[in-house]
Amino acid sequence: MPSRAEALERLLHDAAGARQWDVIVIGGGATGLGAGVDAASRGMSVLVLEAKDFAKGTSSRSTKLVHGGVRYLAQGNVSLVREALAERGRLARNASHLVRPLSFVIPTYRWFDKVFYWLGMVVYDFLAGRLGIGRSRWLSVANTLSFLPTVVRGNLRGGVQYYDAQFDDARLAVSLLRTLCNLGGNAVNYMPVTGLHKEQGKDGERVAGVVIQHPAQQTDLTLLAKTVINATGVWVDDIRRMDYPATKPMLAPSQGVHLVVDRSFLPSDHALLVPKTEDGRVLFVVPWYGKTVLGTTDTPREDAPYEPRALEDEVEFILSTAATILEKKPTRADVLSVFVGMRPLVKEGEDEGGTSGISREHAIRVSRSGLITITGGKWTTYRAMAEEVIDKAIKVARLAKRKSQTETLLLHGATAQPARLIEQVAPMDPLGSDRASVEAAPGGRDRINPRLDLTVAMVRFFAQQEMAASVEDVLARRHRALFLDARAAMEAAPRVADLLAVELGWDEDARQRSLDSFLETARTYCLSAG
Repeated sequence: MPSRAEALERLLHDAAGARQWDVIVIGGGATGLGAGVDAASRGMSVLVLEAKDFAKGTSSRSTKLVHGGVRYLAQGNVSLVREALAERGRLARNASHLVRPLSFVIPTYRWFDKVFYWLGMVVYDFLAGRLGIGRSRWLSVANTLSFLPTVVRGNLRGGVQYYDAQFDDARLAVSLLRTLCNLGGNAVNYMPVTGLHKEQGKDGERVAGVVIQHPAQQTDLTLLAKTVINATGVWVDDIRRMDYPATKPMLAPSQGVHLVVDRSFLPSDHALLVPKTEDGRVLFVVPWYGKTVLGTTDTPREDAPYEPRALEDEVEFILSTAATILEKKPTRADVLSVFVGMRPLVKEGEDEGGTSGISREHAIRVSRSGLITITGGKWTTYRAMAEEVIDKAIKVARLAKRKSQTETLLLHGATAQPARLIEQVAPMDPLGSDRASVEAAPGGRDRINPRLDLTVAMVRFFAQQEMAASVEDVLARRHRALFLDARAAMEAAPRVADLLAVELGWDEDARQRSLDSFLETARTYCLSAG
């Protein structure tokens, strides 16, 4: 795996030789990296360009679940649930170090609800078929309390247990990045596309590449490609306007808020699901890396910032809803971190009101000039989306037809596919097969902060092997400190900056800029007591 400097050097060398890539992908999140891996698995030449850091946006801010979508089943969207359940199983096999089965319990307070939810979960299991990861079952009151020791006990009638899966979203993006590079592709972060390169064809102008700014010469640099894929999530309309300035937006963004609290609020390895809240969504209470994640909301937005902020009523909604189901009531003072993700919801017709009529499924559109845009969907179905968009690229650009290899492709860090998914009970390992070498390196046991498992060797590894180029890259995405305990991450930041300065050759001004930028961002992940 190259460092960022080596990846950039390779890019500039190829551009100087007027290389024409088969595929250039704009966007280094789940969809963009997935598309890059799929194309590379078919033997295509691939370049992925990311304006910020890989998974900086939505792809690092999910609810950390690989799931079929229980609420979509309740809405009758069987095809969406079936596809997601199949992809859940494939992902659990192909990234066994980052995806693990997770037991969910729905506590019930009416007998009718217990029967209703159990029947729904039986259908859920059936739709998963041979890629299922566990069978649903009734739970007695005693079993429910043993699984969820802090659930509200008054009028409890028992519960329903079912299985989905949990993962580390940003680390999965890094795994895709490394898999892409292992397959011969290239990817560069902090490389925004500033324009689309077009050439005249027999049917008019066609997109034939992208324009970036040369990092050394500060001049426009054209990168040629047989096809260009726009996979920039909630920002796809910005790229579409580079193609046609008057194009109508295809997205109606929504944001989801998550609060992270101590494990004591749900001291269990089982997750809790509230199937219906006041706004019609579900509420998850999920154990994750020794903490508990509460979420999520669904709030329409007109804009799409890189660092969206939680609204006060969203925070209060999560806390008040959690208080109705947990004996130990979380307060603002208990929140260790708050993070917000943007959802790229695809508009259906001209409906502009709210997000209930907006599609959770993905969409692929091809412009008159041949720009291919893919957006929508969710992490669980990233692989299927990637396969579909590369199939579309083959048709649009008349590329050689080759079959995708990703259904059974082990992602970087995984050592083997589990024989039976339900038997995969080992905890997630963010480093996977790289762990032994990282721990054996100098500083492998030297923790940066006593509240974090981040070590000196990890920071060096992230810079040398995973293209980390800032303090934020390390503490938000290569390691999940910012999402688990924002204040601990801030305490660790100066030492991380010192280590990166050595690895990346920063002077004191560059070190201070990266540190200050991270601290400014990290403060927005801290929730005041109010």
